Amino acid sequence: MRLAALWLLLLAVYAATLTIPATAQDRYAGDEPHHLLAARSWVQDGDLDLVNQYEQRQWTSFAARELRPSGELVLGRLHEPQGMGLALLLSPAYALGGARAAELLVAAVLALGFVLAAMLARRLVPEPWASGGSLLTGLSPPALAAATTVSPEPVAGALLAGAALCALKVRERARLRYAYGGALLLGLLPWLDAPLALVGLPVAYCLVRWTLEERRRLVALIAGELLLGSLVFFARLNETFYGGPVPASAGPDGAEPLDLVGRLPNVAGLWLDPAAGLLRWAPVLALAFAGAWLLWRSRREHVAAVIPERRESERTAELLLAVVGVQWLVAALAVEGPDGPWFPGLPMAAALPAAAALVAWGLRHARLPGAALGALTLALSAWVLADAWLGPPEGWLAVAR
Repeated sequence: MRLAALWLLLLAVYAATLTIPATAQDRYAGDEPHHLLAARSWVQDGDLDLVNQYEQRQWTSFAARELRPSGELVLGRLHEPQGMGLALLLSPAYALGGARAAELLVAAVLALGFVLAAMLARRLVPEPWASGGSLLTGLSPPALAAATTVSPEPVAGALLAGAALCALKVRERARLRYAYGGALLLGLLPWLDAPLALVGLPVAYCLVRWTLEERRRLVALIAGELLLGSLVFFARLNETFYGGPVPASAGPDGAEPLDLVGRLPNVAGLWLDPAAGLLRWAPVLALAFAGAWLLWRSRREHVAAVIPERRESERTAELLLAVVGVQWLVAALAVEGPDGPWFPGLPMAAALPAAAALVAWGLRHARLPGAALGALTLALSAWVLADAWLGPPEGWLAVAR
């Protein structure tokens, strides 16, 4: 009942933000119109070839400014480098209610991600701390903005949380439904965005390793084959649709190598940038670092040797920290800077549910600082929403700037 109430509350708040546009001029920004146009193409034509969508200017139903193709023709077809996964996921909602319904579906999935985060947190702390950490993170400004952003990251957050929960269930008892369920959820990640496959690696490793430890070699083998088979199929299909192993191959310059050195400052900037850092907009996430410190102290003092139950908490925290850490590095190297055509924190949105579980751990052990950080985060959320609802209709990005 508590988890259902958490999902309904978050979904209600997220739904209330549907009226907030990205900017004063545009309902959607960045890659959002491209994802919606691909979903429209699938609904209308049963394919993702956008040639006729651009010729007929179908993007005018949800975009005010001129929308130009972001990809190049491949064998006479136009498949954009944003990929097909999110468009296919959103297409049923788009068929029912257009772009707004697609936004609402993203909001429902992200709310589910924070419910799964509460389930993960219960392996670290009892209630009400587990749900409290998820609720505070889910109501932070980055989560509120991401919930109605048509982007892969909010959906990926729910997939990662679900896969992590399956992996931990396998550690308890290697049942087929947990191993295959986790493999299926991880296999969907690259279809949303190719770099997300890297974020799923820690969960995939733990899923297979813990299945083997339970002496279920056949289950582990099949789960591993599902993961590898999904990647091979993904790459082969992209060769046909995009002219390369990843959708970015269809971009104007193809899949260019990243400027790794030039983007290293993003590693700190994603969290600490004065304007767009996550801690600037969601101070409660500092408790995730407190969770990392709790894990370090528990391992250093060998608490699990005295309290065997602590060993499972440590494994849970290690997995969550690995997900957050890999997503941190992937996001830092994937964007040119922490600020962009999105509300601050979107590049890290896939890690928010995992971070929420760590926040719950820190919240229980640092109650007064945690309460202060939580109150400050909710105050920021109230200010952001009041500014967006009561002020000039300038949109999420104007509030963030």
